[in-house]
This record gives sequence, structure tokens and C-alpha cells, in this order.
Amino acid sequence: MWCTWDDEHPERQPPKAENPIRPDAVEFARFHFGFDADELHAKVLRSSAKRGILNCTRQWGKSTVAAIAALHRATLQPGSLVLVASPTERQSGEFLRKAAELTARMGVCPRGDGKNALSLLLPNGSRIVGLPGTERTVRGFSAVSLLVIDEAARVPDEMYKALRPMLAVAGGDLWLLSTPNGKRGFFYENWAQDAEQGDTAWERITVPATECPRIPKSFLEEERRQLGNQWFRQEYMCEFGDDDCRMFPRELVRAALDDLEPLEFPN
Repeated sequence: MWCTWDDEHPERQPPKAENPIRPDAVEFARFHFGFDADELHAKVLRSSAKRGILNCTRQWGKSTVAAIAALHRATLQPGSLVLVASPTERQSGEFLRKAAELTARMGVCPRGDGKNALSLLLPNGSRIVGLPGTERTVRGFSAVSLLVIDEAARVPDEMYKALRPMLAVAGGDLWLLSTPNGKRGFFYENWAQDAEQGDTAWERITVPATECPRIPKSFLEEERRQLGNQWFRQEYMCEFGDDDCRMFPRELVRAALDDLEPLEFPN
């Protein structure tokens, strides 16, 4: 299962016996991939939360961080199953491609599990499987150790509801990763519960573009001019804006409904 590399590519040599897999995900990323995590990368990689939401700017590197986290889980826990769901099969395929590239850098020949088109099988029996974008074709998995939903704001609610039961048997972890897409859907609802209901079940991490050192300020100023303020604040500042078709803001409608008294009908 180990690949054989020539001396021209020392960075691709298989991990040596005296260098076991790092239990710390940040050290794992640095040692195997030369990935120097910034403060917020490290916060995500080191999180011990069972339920997490990453609300981040475009181009922060969420797919890379999630692929590292998925590979770390699969490597550290033999025989584990990691599922990755996205709005489309193509996006799940891109995630698996990134994970396969990282796997090769560890010295492991990427290969499928023989059952799923988008999959990686590791020497320890762990699997990373990418799912297509429809609820009808994702059922059948169980004992999931880690479920990652990428671009979660654009994944249908039906898909989310079909995926959650897969965590039951193994007590698996769930992470939602996305840039906002309006005040709708499970990604927004789970994020908004923090302020509205005092919910503590989720660890919520937000990363606006102003906190990403790799995005120049001059680029953000250009994007604000080109995209307009509303689109810019969603794509880069992690804000959930109201849908353009709404006549009244969501909060105003909800507040009005909360004040309604139940109707009483005579017997």
C-alpha cells in the first residue's frame, strides 16, 4: 500500500517509524504537509466539538482545512468512516481530490474503496467517502465517525435530514462549513439559534475576510466596489442578508408572530 518514491522527491517519502501520526491536528498538518496553520485554522483543527459550524469568507482555505481534519481523523482512528457531502457531486469530487493529494504526500498511494466512486481507502481500513448532491442517493451509510457538509448553505434541508441519522451508532461528529447564502436553510437556522435561543450545542466559528492575512485589503476594496455592499458583506464578511424578494425583514416577521395569542374556539 505504501508508494515508492525516488530521491528527487524527499517530501513524498512514507512516514518513518520514529515519526508516528501526530495526535495534534495542527502538528499533523505541519509535519506531513508543511501547512502552517494560522490562529483560526488551528482553532478549527483542534476543536473537540461534537457539532461545529464554520462560517467563513471565500478563499480562506476551508476545504483544505476540512480535508486535513478528515484525513487526520481517518489516520488516527483505524477503521473509521468519514463522509463528505456537498451541493453537487463535482464539489464532493474536488474535496476528495484534495484529500487524495494530501494522502499521497504522506506516502500513501490513493485508491478507492471499491464500492463508492468518490472514496479513499487508507491502509488502516479507514475510508473517506464523498457523497453526491441528492438526498435519494446518500442513504445506506452508518457508524460515521465524522460528517463534513461543505458549502452547507447551499445543501438542501432534505439532504441534511437524511445525513444526520448516520451519526447515531458511532456518536459521530458533525461540521457544517460554508459562506452564508441568505437567512434560510439549516446552516442559517443552526447558526442563528446561538443568539435567539442561547443554544450551546454547536461551536460557532466565524472568519471574515478582514481576519484572513492572505487576502489583501486592496483586493477587498475592489470587490466591494464591483459586487456591491450587500453581496460583498455576504461573500467576504460572513453576514446573513435577507433575500431580495422579501418585503419585510425576517426578524420583523418572526417578532410579529411571537406576539400572537392562540385562538380559542367555542365548544
